[in-house]
Amino acid sequence: MSANVSPEPLRFAYWVPNVSGGLVTSTIEQRTDWSYDYNRKLAVLAENNGFEYALSQVRYMASYGAAFQQESTSFSLALLLATQRLKVIAAVHPGLWHPAVLAKLLSTADHLSGGRAAVNVVSGWFKGEFTALGEPWLEHDERYRRAEEFIRVLRASWTEDKARFQGDFYRLHGYDLQPKPLSGPDRPHPEIFQGGNSTAARAMAGRVSDWYFSNGKDFDGVTEQIEEVGAAARAHGRRVRFGLNGFLIARDTEAEARETLREIVAKADVEAVHGFRDAVRQAGRSTQDGRGMWADSTFEDLVQYNDGFRTRLIGTPEQIAHRAIEYKKRGVDLLLLGFLHYHEEVEYFGRHVLPIIRELEGELAAKGAFPVEPARA
Repeated sequence: MSANVSPEPLRFAYWVPNVSGGLVTSTIEQRTDWSYDYNRKLAVLAENNGFEYALSQVRYMASYGAAFQQESTSFSLALLLATQRLKVIAAVHPGLWHPAVLAKLLSTADHLSGGRAAVNVVSGWFKGEFTALGEPWLEHDERYRRAEEFIRVLRASWTEDKARFQGDFYRLHGYDLQPKPLSGPDRPHPEIFQGGNSTAARAMAGRVSDWYFSNGKDFDGVTEQIEEVGAAARAHGRRVRFGLNGFLIARDTEAEARETLREIVAKADVEAVHGFRDAVRQAGRSTQDGRGMWADSTFEDLVQYNDGFRTRLIGTPEQIAHRAIEYKKRGVDLLLLGFLHYHEEVEYFGRHVLPIIRELEGELAAKGAFPVEPARA
């Protein structure tokens, strides 16, 4: 069992379908819509079925099955105002935002939502967006160096009066953001998430991020990442929480779930998957040690564009619940989930999967495997 196991209940987030095409690059029917009306109903449904977070995707132009996109920060604010408890994480790209301007926007969103705004800093994989906008495309490790400065400026803007920062990408000369975002003992400012798989991403998470998101991984893969990111954080006197991506297919029988996965892959949009593969290959293989995201992803993995099938949350509610607990034992704090038919499957998760997870957590707590605090409403 990992030394990083949290005493808190396993948390759940979902990918907001704020871009068209759903969460799999396939022609299979997806009863999922990218409109605000659909997403508003989904957000309310999610917070009433055990989801604590939602992550709005960031795309600025059409690509690989996402012909249309809703902008992440404004869409996140709309979802915050439509809900009561859900924390909404807006994904953003350094290089297309000034971090202090974003800090101001998120501080306002935080006040409007009662302290539920969060941000996911995406160092960038889609070169075409930057070049189309006339912005420079940096080499891999430089993108992460810029993202680290971006986060340091966010945090300085939120926590310091007349903040000063002198970096290679960003500078502050007595910037005084008022009002500051809401704060408390467990949340001094909006939570900062980041993704990435490379050595640079893991080291950066240890230095500056609150949460580290991983693409889909099996048990060995997730353990290796948690241990390395955890060690990097401890070297700086910090703790980083760990979120894992997974595409969840829960059905009444294992055969039904497996058949759904088979159909998704069989009906994959081959051209779009290959296009995505070609675009992200430079992100995964441009690192010196070849540990970047998507570096070893297969065609099947890329049909769910964040390797969600690899996490293998596919089967009956009981099978999925036991696998989720095994991830928690290895140090996963949060599962970031995608679905084929969001409304129906989020409700199915809350009704059939989540109660088993909470029961298993209770059993482990009774055995002293790890203490569990009461789950939040």
